[in-house]
Amino acid sequence: ADMRMGDMFDDIYGAIDELRTMELQLEILFLDASDAVIVSRFKQTRRTHPVSGSGNILSGIAVERDKMQKIKEMADTVIDSTTYSPRMLAQWLGEKYTGSRDPRFQISIITFGYKRGIPLDADLVFDMRFLPNPFYREDLRHHSGLFEEVKNYVLSFDAAHYFLDHIVELVNYLCPCYISQDKKQLVIGVGCTGGMHRSVVTGEELFRRFQESGQHQVTIEHRDLNLERASIEKRFSDKQGE
Repeated sequence: ADMRMGDMFDDIYGAIDELRTMELQLEILFLDASDAVIVSRFKQTRRTHPVSGSGNILSGIAVERDKMQKIKEMADTVIDSTTYSPRMLAQWLGEKYTGSRDPRFQISIITFGYKRGIPLDADLVFDMRFLPNPFYREDLRHHSGLFEEVKNYVLSFDAAHYFLDHIVELVNYLCPCYISQDKKQLVIGVGCTGGMHRSVVTGEELFRRFQESGQHQVTIEHRDLNLERASIEKRFSDKQGE
């Protein structure tokens, strides 16, 4: 149920009361997120907010929050999906309702390009622009950090290994501290100029190391990889056309 139900949304409370009179196991799960992330999600999908008559997304969110506050207060579980990708949310829901939730601390790695902004939900952000950029190698430019040759190039520099060793050590030190403060998840942002080469290689290497240790549950998302690849292809296609 959401605000797209229009006037029918008000009928949900009567339906809940009726369900509770039946011999059913009823649970209300409420999904929330920060205003900034909700705005970003609407912009990414190029959709208008269902109740923003003026077209202003923030005003629509304010109306929606007011309208849904009652059912949020009734909810058995409220999930803040601010730091969740669709894949992570699906994983969480699957674990919750199949009873197989991984008790380990969760590390989420997001690679990104600085030209498109730092991830709003990142707890730690690391800048990989101190390494030589594969973009300036014609044989590597059009390949992402998932490509073996790009990976080998980025990891051929001693600075890359020094960085990785120390970041893994830092994160392993910090995780118990976060857990002691009842934090359930650590979001690590790894950025480079476009989010296609250096950050992807580094993010994948961090993912591999954390996964191999087995201490934490770890996921990775390459936020800007496809966007940057399309941008590069278009840029050089336009130059050829000229």
